[in-house]
Amino acid sequence: MTSRKWLILVSVILSLLVVVAACGPAEAPVSLDDELSALIDAQNVTALDASVDLDPELIALGQSLFFDKELSGNRDIACATCHFPTHGSGDGLAVSIGTGGEGIGPQREIGYGREFIPRNAPEVFNRGAEEWTSMFWDSRVFERNGRIHTPAGSQLPDGFENVLAAQAMFPVTSGDEMRGAPGDVDVFGQENELAGIDGSDFTAIWDGLMVRLLAHPEYVALFEQAYPDVATDDLGFEHAATAIAAFEIHAFTLPNSPWNAYLNGDTNALTDQQKEGAILFYGVANCSSCHTGALLTDQQHHTLAVPQVGPGKGDEAPLDLGRWRENGDESDMYAFRTPSLHNVATSFPYMHDGAFLTLESAVRHHLDPEASLASYDPADHVIPELVEHYQNDPELIADMLKYVDPKLAPDRELTDAEVDALVEFLKALTDPDVGDLEHLIPDSVPSGIPVVDDVTNASN
Repeated sequence: MTSRKWLILVSVILSLLVVVAACGPAEAPVSLDDELSALIDAQNVTALDASVDLDPELIALGQSLFFDKELSGNRDIACATCHFPTHGSGDGLAVSIGTGGEGIGPQREIGYGREFIPRNAPEVFNRGAEEWTSMFWDSRVFERNGRIHTPAGSQLPDGFENVLAAQAMFPVTSGDEMRGAPGDVDVFGQENELAGIDGSDFTAIWDGLMVRLLAHPEYVALFEQAYPDVATDDLGFEHAATAIAAFEIHAFTLPNSPWNAYLNGDTNALTDQQKEGAILFYGVANCSSCHTGALLTDQQHHTLAVPQVGPGKGDEAPLDLGRWRENGDESDMYAFRTPSLHNVATSFPYMHDGAFLTLESAVRHHLDPEASLASYDPADHVIPELVEHYQNDPELIADMLKYVDPKLAPDRELTDAEVDALVEFLKALTDPDVGDLEHLIPDSVPSGIPVVDDVTNASN
C-alpha cells in the first residue's frame, strides 16, 4: 500500500472515530414496563382492595333473598334474574326485561303487554370497596358528606352502612322491574297486593314485602340468625337490603385480575400487547381521565352520545336524558355515570342501554362518537324487538353530539393495532374466577319458588 493510500485510510478511520465519539454511548430503549411504570406513578394508580369482612349469617340471608322471586309482586322475578352469576353479574341483554318476562339471560323473553326496562342491568362487581359513593346509571342513590341520598327522601330508614345496601331498597319498588302493575296476579293466580300500592309510598311497599317474607318460618329463622339483637316485629326491609348487599359483596368481589397482579409487582402478569394497551389507556387514548382510581371510574357523569336504543325513560320517552333527569343541569344532558371496568370483558352489552354488543365497538365509540353514530346499525347489536326503538333522528344526533364531553377525545387518532391493544388490556382486567360462579346459585329458597327452571340452561 502506498503512503498516500495509507494516509487516506487512516484519515477515514479517524473521521469515523470522531463521529462515534460525538454521538456518545447509545441510549438503551425505554422498556414497556418502564413506560407503563412512569404513567402509573404519575397518575397514582393503585391496585383495588375490595375485601370486606362480613357476617356469614348475613350473607346466607342475603343469598336467599337475592335469588327469591318472593320479592317481586308477581313472584316471577328475583334480583338474580337481572344480575345472574353466570352472565357477568348482569343478564346479557341490552336493556333488561322485568316482571312478566320468562327465562334467564339473553334468552329471556318479554311478557305480553310489558315494556322493556329503560336501561342496561349494570354489573355488580367489587361493590364492597370503600371508594363507592353512588349507585345506578344516573346516581340517584349517592353518598355525600356521610349522608345517603335516595329517591325515597325522608322515607328511607336510618342505619345504612353503604350505598349498595341503600340501592337494594329500590328495584323492588319499581312497577316495571319487580313490583308489577295494578290488576296483576302472581304466578299462583293470587292478587298482587304490592302492585296496588302508590309507587311513591315506599314505606308501604317495603312493609308489604316484609309481611311476605316473615310469613315463611325459614326466613324468620334466617333473619333471627343474621340479626340476633333485633326483635322480629322491628325488622324492616332495610335489614333485607343490607343482607342482599352483603351477599353481593361476598359473591362478586373479584379483583384478582392480571392488571391487579401487575400493579402488585408481577410484571409478567400482562402480555406485551396488554402493556401497550395500558400505556394507551393511561396515555394518548385518554381513557383514564374518566376511568380513574382503583375502581376505574370517577363516578361522575359524562355525555358520550351513545345511540339511544331502549324505550326511553319517564316523560322524555322514547329518549333517556340520563343524569339531567335527576338534577335538571343542562351540562348533564344525555350524561351517565362512568362504569367501573373491572371484569368488563364479561359484562356485555355495553353502555347505559346496551347499545354496543362488543368491547371493540364500545371502545371505538369512545374514540370517535360522531363516526360511530354515523355507522351505527342496531341490528348488529340488539335483539329485533329493540331495533324499532332506535332513535336516529338527525336533529337528535346533532343535539347529543353537542354535549359530548371533551375528555372523550384522544390526543391523536389510534391505529387498528392500537385499538386491538387497548381491547386486550381491558380483557386483562378480568379475574379468572369470574367464569366459575355457578356455585353461588342455591338449590332452593325459603319461599319454595323455583330459583330457575333449568340451572344448566341458565348459564348458556
